[in-house]
Amino acid sequence: MQNWKNSISSFKLYLKLEKKLSDNSITAYLNDVQKLYQFTKSSENPIELKQVDSNIIKAFIYQISEIIAPATQARLISGLRLFFNYLILENIFSSNPMDLLESPKISRKLPDILNLEEIDQMISAIDLTMPEGERNSAIIETLYGCGLRVSELTNLHISDLFFNESYIKVTGKGDKQRFVPISDYTQKRINIYKDTVRNHQEIHPDFEDILFLNRRGKQLSREMIFHIIKNTVKKAGIQKNISPHSLRHSFATHLLENGADLRAIQLLLGHESITTTEIYLHLDRKKLRESLIKFHPRGQKL
Repeated sequence: MQNWKNSISSFKLYLKLEKKLSDNSITAYLNDVQKLYQFTKSSENPIELKQVDSNIIKAFIYQISEIIAPATQARLISGLRLFFNYLILENIFSSNPMDLLESPKISRKLPDILNLEEIDQMISAIDLTMPEGERNSAIIETLYGCGLRVSELTNLHISDLFFNESYIKVTGKGDKQRFVPISDYTQKRINIYKDTVRNHQEIHPDFEDILFLNRRGKQLSREMIFHIIKNTVKKAGIQKNISPHSLRHSFATHLLENGADLRAIQLLLGHESITTTEIYLHLDRKKLRESLIKFHPRGQKL
């Protein structure tokens, strides 16, 4: 009989080998399943995997909804649905006990974005006389100039830079690769860091091809990128809740506002579905009204 631990272990392999998900995504999915597993163990009579049905799932969700936010709850339900779909593929379940369960309604809060002046403020707030100054400047320009995720930035290799062709090779979610155009200005910022700062560092042998390095010559962590952005925003005096994701969002929003095609933005961001791109972007009501007045035949003023 397939038990909880064996199923969770094989599910992990499925996520890695078949779904080709990132380590962070795999960890999130496994945490979801572990929560349900712990719930079944805490019952008066521990529940075997094959005994899990919609009633048990509902009791679990009801209990956990008291301690987690609706958005986290929705992600948890999505993770469990994938787990039981996997068990159906393995002929352990004949139907998915999650099918009758609805995800909670959540309000989608759009991240703050920066205008060009605020991005310039951030760059100006960086002290370029400090060893990490040129690096941090290049990091911000690359996040904004290429619309990268944090993991894509930290995993960027020198061998991924094709500056003669004005492209960089980006490894996104599920190790999927895409080529993203890079402007001359962003290339310049990267080259200044690479040629005047990085070249003089003592680099750890395992990270010789990684572009952005910490003081110890190793790969920068995601947490360090968040710290750099938060610290720079504070120094620039910008009163917004800004994260690295805000720079990616600003990249996409500015492209859309300046007339870029949504399909092109989808490819640049590395979204599998254009639906994701539509949700990811936003235009405020004023711009929507301006668009109607400018482009619709009935919108023209008499």
